[in-house]
Amino acid sequence: MTQGNIEQGSADLTSAAYLQQKHEAGLSYEAYLAAGTAAQRDNWQRIYEQATLTDAQLKLLGSFEREIKVLGLSGIWCGDCVQQGPLIQKIAEASDAIDLRWLDRDEHMDLQEQVMINAGHRVPVLVFCAEDYEPVGWFGDRTLNRYRALAAKQLGGACPLPGAPVDRDELAATMQDWLDQFERVHLLLRLSGRLRQKHGD
Repeated sequence: MTQGNIEQGSADLTSAAYLQQKHEAGLSYEAYLAAGTAAQRDNWQRIYEQATLTDAQLKLLGSFEREIKVLGLSGIWCGDCVQQGPLIQKIAEASDAIDLRWLDRDEHMDLQEQVMINAGHRVPVLVFCAEDYEPVGWFGDRTLNRYRALAAKQLGGACPLPGAPVDRDELAATMQDWLDQFERVHLLLRLSGRLRQKHGD
């Protein structure tokens, strides 16, 4: 999993106006999936139905105070997106503070090219922003636990087939990996001097 804090001077990723434009162009989860085939939608729905958040995870997400704008670069056809996108969506749905919009990687290549991983256009990638679209960071590709699961399967070179059964323990571990990233961003924003001055807290 690659994590990056967006630095000033790195193309458009430093522009709040650009990120706001991308966020406003993004789709809801339902609209994003509607663009796929019936089989692709079924694959995503299967993982979505398998994925659950624990009571402790729901309590944590319910405690978020700072709004987080999130751009989710993805591909409906992508096996890693099939097995992680629904988990990300579940996290977003559990918090009123998370405003997640989905973007098709190939339709937003100008953004994708700025978050390349190991010289590749890997997805999913999330770009995190503050409430005013100031960039915070990005996180993408497979999580650590997702990589561990693949390595345990003898380092298969290709993505698993979309919709293939996923072990519940792997789903739970990968869910926690993504939740950790959301929590990190929320704490960064909650402790931000700029935002504490703005909100008086």
